[in-house]
Amino acid sequence: MNEAGPLDVGEEEGARLLTAAVDLVVRHAKEVAEGPVAPAEPGTAWLREWLASQDFEAARSPEDALPEVMAALRRWGVHTTHPRYFGLFNPTPTWWGVAGELLAAGVNPQLAAYSHAPAAVEMERHVLRFMAGRLGLPAGAEGSFTVGGAEANLTAVIVALTRRFPAYPRSGLAGLPRRPVLYASAESHLAWLKIAHMTGLGRDAVRLVPAGAAHRMDTERLREMREADLAAGLEPFLLVGTAGTTAGGALDPLPELAALAAEWGAHFHVDAAWAGAVALSDRLRPLLTGVELADSVTVDAHKWLSAPMGAGMFLTPHAAALAESFRATTSYMPAETEDAPDPYATSVQWSRRFAGLKVFLALAVAGRPAHAAQLERDVRLGERLARRLTEEGWLRINDTPLPVVCVTAPEAETAGPERSAAWHAAVAEHVVRSGQAWLSTVRLGGRPALRLCVTSHRTGVADLEAVVSALGDARKRMGT
Repeated sequence: MNEAGPLDVGEEEGARLLTAAVDLVVRHAKEVAEGPVAPAEPGTAWLREWLASQDFEAARSPEDALPEVMAALRRWGVHTTHPRYFGLFNPTPTWWGVAGELLAAGVNPQLAAYSHAPAAVEMERHVLRFMAGRLGLPAGAEGSFTVGGAEANLTAVIVALTRRFPAYPRSGLAGLPRRPVLYASAESHLAWLKIAHMTGLGRDAVRLVPAGAAHRMDTERLREMREADLAAGLEPFLLVGTAGTTAGGALDPLPELAALAAEWGAHFHVDAAWAGAVALSDRLRPLLTGVELADSVTVDAHKWLSAPMGAGMFLTPHAAALAESFRATTSYMPAETEDAPDPYATSVQWSRRFAGLKVFLALAVAGRPAHAAQLERDVRLGERLARRLTEEGWLRINDTPLPVVCVTAPEAETAGPERSAAWHAAVAEHVVRSGQAWLSTVRLGGRPALRLCVTSHRTGVADLEAVVSALGDARKRMGT
């Protein structure tokens, strides 16, 4: 008879622990809308004092520890699951996604090698191929789940370098005759700077192309910048189009960018981390026209597909280049399965969790049409929010069919950009401190503004009216 180890508490105690945790999560979901969206202050001193008492030297009852942890999370944090969180693409996860996380943690498959988790790997590949098909990518497209858009975009840069420069896989940047440069909109997510730093390209290799009046990449300026770089002896190798910018929801002109990339022999990547979700809607899919021409695409399910955090996706029709970018063989890894590449040999990560299950389960249970209906509902709510703010005297300064609304107060703008920025920041802070809603500030084309985005599938018309009212109250209090 085997003696239980010190960490083996048995199935009955495990079930009791998980039941207690589920009860806390369900209670939070039920009650979160009744409380503030965010604390009035970070609570750092309180948290550090509480944590100082956690010396980890003595065992504690889970009946004490679990509620304490949940209480800290509920009291000291911005609640992205609140229906009045109008924030930065952090979703209210669906229950199917939450259940998927529990199943993945409990079974804990290791997705480095196919032979260790064929069911898990095949489920992820099924989701990836489904998304590739909805985006219009060619049959045979491959990809991987990532921790987020930054890793997916990092993967795009590595695959682009591998495709363009035969010497790169072995010699790296040192083996290239000219310095590579890439182009992305000045309104793009600036993870490109971190990626350039990590890959050795250097941050100066990122050419941020100015945006035009609609906050889309200015293709004339792009041409001018590329000509200047060629004249300087540099080597353009990657062109990035953004489908749904973080600040204002702008959609770069993807068909035109795809044509330019093809003409120049550059890798064309589409960062559709947020707006890529609309591929699930037949009505909204035309917003992504041109993405089907991409050499690679980023989509984050943990943004607009309401998956729990950590569900980025990288997709590419260039399966061979993906494999070449990350191939590795070692004596301690299991032999590769025929016609089933090992995930560690086709992605940045080696050991990793079953990130795709939460997306697979949500699609399998709810179905694509339900997700499409939610996306279309969010768009309608965004249109209503923009209309209501306009009716209250706010001026919208972004032009997008996506549910992100950026507004300014005309009376504040007359004081100049810096005073306007301070005024709008004060308004946002007043609303956040009140606990009524969470929103952020932004600059679009140099103009300070307030930014609101519909991110939760629980947001409704009453929540829109609440944030409009909160903004009106803050506007009166701030004066000009």
